[in-house]
Amino acid sequence: MNTRISTVALGVAVTLIASPAAAQMQGMDHSQHAPTPPAQPVPATSLDPHAGHDMSKMEGMDMGAPDAPAAGSGTSRLPAAEGAMHGLHLTPGDWMVMLHGYAWGTYSNQGGPRGDAQAFVTSMAMAEAARDLSPKTRLQFRAMLSLDPLMGARGYPNLFATGETAGGIPLVDRQHPHDFFMELSARIDTELGDSVSGFLYGGPVAEPALGPSAFMHRRSARLNPEAPIAHHWFDSTHITYGVVTAGLAGQKWQIEASAFRGREPDESRWDIETPKLDSWSVRATWTPSPNWAVSLSHGFLKDAEAAHPGENERRTVGAVHYADRRLAVTAAYSHKVHNGDAHGAFLAEANWDVTPRHAIFGRLETVENEELFEAPNPLAGRSFTVTKATLGYGYTIPMGAFGLTLGGSASVYAKPAALDAAYGRSPKSFTLFAKLALGQ
Repeated sequence: MNTRISTVALGVAVTLIASPAAAQMQGMDHSQHAPTPPAQPVPATSLDPHAGHDMSKMEGMDMGAPDAPAAGSGTSRLPAAEGAMHGLHLTPGDWMVMLHGYAWGTYSNQGGPRGDAQAFVTSMAMAEAARDLSPKTRLQFRAMLSLDPLMGARGYPNLFATGETAGGIPLVDRQHPHDFFMELSARIDTELGDSVSGFLYGGPVAEPALGPSAFMHRRSARLNPEAPIAHHWFDSTHITYGVVTAGLAGQKWQIEASAFRGREPDESRWDIETPKLDSWSVRATWTPSPNWAVSLSHGFLKDAEAAHPGENERRTVGAVHYADRRLAVTAAYSHKVHNGDAHGAFLAEANWDVTPRHAIFGRLETVENEELFEAPNPLAGRSFTVTKATLGYGYTIPMGAFGLTLGGSASVYAKPAALDAAYGRSPKSFTLFAKLALGQ
């Protein structure tokens, strides 16, 4: 296991914004993950994308109710009770700064003839800085980095997962590494009156308003070491080169529209690709209570995948999130059409904190996938419905500002008999992991 990667990843998280000018460090708040509110109250929709439900109110705009929604990746919303991601909080001058990061060492053994075994490290470092420009306007900057490219172009084994390429060859039964630049964005929110705010978000690397919050930002998936095999049906656009999003938000609703680059990231994982605005999406979100968030989105993606050059895609995604103090659940369905062919995917996942240290998590997903084989294989181009069920356990050890979670998971699969020759009759997989997180 490459412990050096773990050390570097967490070092990036701490040093990304912190400097001698960051004079005062706030204590770790384990009841929420929003930065400590500044002297001047701000609207719920303008705080960091992992803000908890302790939202103060803007002058003339009461957004401080306990049911103010939390936010996920990009501009997506989550239930107020989602607040499980903590961070290191700094207050340099008029700025509120939140740092978060993790290094996740995993050993994965994927069964069957097409399976593989590998030890690898995934990582993320995130920094957010926000300040008030006026009593009614707030500005925020956000950066997210990952050292995933160090694991190599082929990423890690994940049976029945597809999406992106390595060496020009489509990745099958593998999860691709994320890019070094996961997000470089800015957002501005302003009160428009009558408990409504408007916002503008975007940047050279950002996330459009399409699908639910990305899996690594959902509490329902916080201890699952594997990306969903349905990742490219739901949240493949969470790293997009070129995004502009505009929206309106109230206490219990949000509507937004994005222009963005539809093509998935290329194989050069360390650079920033040329931004474009050739695709679009719209999303509506309803948060009727602190425990629920419901979203529906639709998008057009131009030349979406490297494995299908020249093919555009239309994607419709519905998602429901539930959260309370101990339980977080996500259920979602995606329908995408490219080259005249329609394919669907369903996902349900949950994380249950039995106690502050013991957690049980699981995921059930079904995917209609036509990318499992390449020509000249006679099965190339055929769509197969595959179901994966995962159950896991994690034990968290507090370590000051950090948390170390040790655990593992096991997965079983249901598939057509036509895949037996390639995958075996009953493939099984398991993982063992150690996750070191800042502020979690």
